[in-house]
Amino acid sequence: MTKLNSKIPAGSIENKWTQYRSTVPLVNPANRRSIDVIVVGTGLAGASAAATLAELGYKVKCFCFQDSPRRAHSIAAQGGINAAKNYQHDGDSVYRLFYETVKGGDYRSREGNVHRLAEVSVNIIDQCVAQGGPFAREYGGYLSNRSFGGTQVQRTFYAAGQTGQQLLLGAYSALERQVGLGTVQMYSRHEMLDIVTIEGKARGIIARDLINGKLERHFGHAVLLCSGGYGNVFYLSTNAMGSNVTAAWKAHKKGAFFGNPCFTQIHPTCIPVSGDHQSKLTLMSESLRNDGRIWVPKKKDDNRKPADIPEDERDYYLERRYPAFGNLVPRDVASRAAKERCDAGYGVGASKMAVYLDFAANTIRYGKIEAHKKGLHNPSDEEIKHLGKEVVKEKYGNLFEMYEKITGENPYEMPMRIYPAVHYTMGGLWVDYELMTTVPGLYALGEANFSDHGANRLGASALMQGLADGYFVIPYTISSYLSNEIRTKAISTDHEAFVEAEKKVKEQLDKLMNIKGSKSVDHFHKKLGKIMWEKCGMGRNEKGLTEAIGEIRTLREEFWKDLRIPGIQNEFNPELEKAGRVADFLELGELMCMDALNRKESCGGHFREESQTEEGEAKRDDEKFSYVSAWEYKGAGNFEMHKEELLFDVVHPSQRSYK
Repeated sequence: MTKLNSKIPAGSIENKWTQYRSTVPLVNPANRRSIDVIVVGTGLAGASAAATLAELGYKVKCFCFQDSPRRAHSIAAQGGINAAKNYQHDGDSVYRLFYETVKGGDYRSREGNVHRLAEVSVNIIDQCVAQGGPFAREYGGYLSNRSFGGTQVQRTFYAAGQTGQQLLLGAYSALERQVGLGTVQMYSRHEMLDIVTIEGKARGIIARDLINGKLERHFGHAVLLCSGGYGNVFYLSTNAMGSNVTAAWKAHKKGAFFGNPCFTQIHPTCIPVSGDHQSKLTLMSESLRNDGRIWVPKKKDDNRKPADIPEDERDYYLERRYPAFGNLVPRDVASRAAKERCDAGYGVGASKMAVYLDFAANTIRYGKIEAHKKGLHNPSDEEIKHLGKEVVKEKYGNLFEMYEKITGENPYEMPMRIYPAVHYTMGGLWVDYELMTTVPGLYALGEANFSDHGANRLGASALMQGLADGYFVIPYTISSYLSNEIRTKAISTDHEAFVEAEKKVKEQLDKLMNIKGSKSVDHFHKKLGKIMWEKCGMGRNEKGLTEAIGEIRTLREEFWKDLRIPGIQNEFNPELEKAGRVADFLELGELMCMDALNRKESCGGHFREESQTEEGEAKRDDEKFSYVSAWEYKGAGNFEMHKEELLFDVVHPSQRSYK
């Protein structure tokens, strides 16, 4: 008998969410004023959830480790947000968004969750426009759309190359309004270090004030984790340096199952690694694939400048291999194709681990359109190029400026050099349809949960899921649980469960400070990242994964013997913060490799080299692995796997083809 109950409502796929909303138990407005909800994280999922629940009348405490909610990593989502509005009249629909998301995730996601996401997508755009989101518009005033990977329609709404930042400012404004009204208590520069459970239910958290080092106890009738993904387990990733797994991992060790930990996404358009000095990587938005063409020279080890390589000596390999989708194949497909070309000796740049992303063709196309609009007859090549450049600058200007600042090269004059890098994690805390984990009263939203993307996330769907969970899902689903909690009075933080949890947190901090070894936190983090990237990254095999598990265990032992943390505990100490997060990464990394070793198939971003087609594409094994792997923590290095079988009643799995 499984310990997992996904709580997917009965009925047709089109009616599940409507029926659920119409029949879910409610908490009346007067009772909401007596219920405390804790929200950990202030990105799009956390800020939207906190603002919405406070607007409904709940008492909300909101926590972030940054100095302001505006610093959340959601600002880094540049390219856009999907919604099935069909403004382009190009065949889009809720069903098509649902179908393409299930297919894009290589048939490893829940149909019920994905269809709900597609349904509420149309409301998200209305919400964000009402908040003043500065979306790009067409000449007539309609909202503009552009293309993203894994789809043949234009459904991605955008605000130049800073969509995440603009949407976060909207959610932040809604949150700050509630702070001003006194319905939200905001705790910035606080990090959650443990979940407090009483009689099996989540009843609060232990948080550390990062300025003075003091530990605090906070009660809540329910706790929402909106703490993002764990891509920084690889050290080098596109994530902000502060992004970590600690909140989710502490919940995991308190009984919350971890779903599909090996499902990580490699993004194909990242500025390549330039040396050992780097602490993070910079993403060039997937929106650039909308207008750029990706290529490598046809000749191996070609050292000519890109402008000196004639058109017939260029290999537009995505267009060659996947003619139906071309440069807009899903991220996992584009990433593997880039790696294959570079490994075969066709890479460019000093490291030869990069491919070109070229805007020349579309710059000329845009220039000719602008010349026609301006009534210019027989414009010169220089005029066309200038006009086209202005259009590209309006669409992607901040991204081009960012690239030039980092590389010193002008992307208007020569192609960008890109290479895949770790970006997003599809795995996360296992949640049911209501977004509740296996711990009653503990929820996970946004990238912190595993729920909607399967083995690969389509571009522009991260912002969509975060806002869907916060604005449109959790306000309904949390009432199902809280309707049974209205008689539960606020529990004193002097309760023995709070005392014991705080004691264990302090013991962990003391233990870290007292190692007094010789190696820095970054020393261990870099070593872990190297193991993860080489053996649990773009390509995985049984030998490498088995080795990685042993190497991580050895590294973890070394960490607890030879870590050095300067400073003292009860003050501002960023190295102590990092140490706790890396300690959690060292445990998570082992589980990721175990999950990848167990899943003897290729699907989406999880590419087992033993399981591929003759053309080198991911080869699934639906008969044996059509399930969510949900791992239960049983002690240090000891995990038990539970399976949630995936049922496909509407979209029937088939070999993914983008040809």
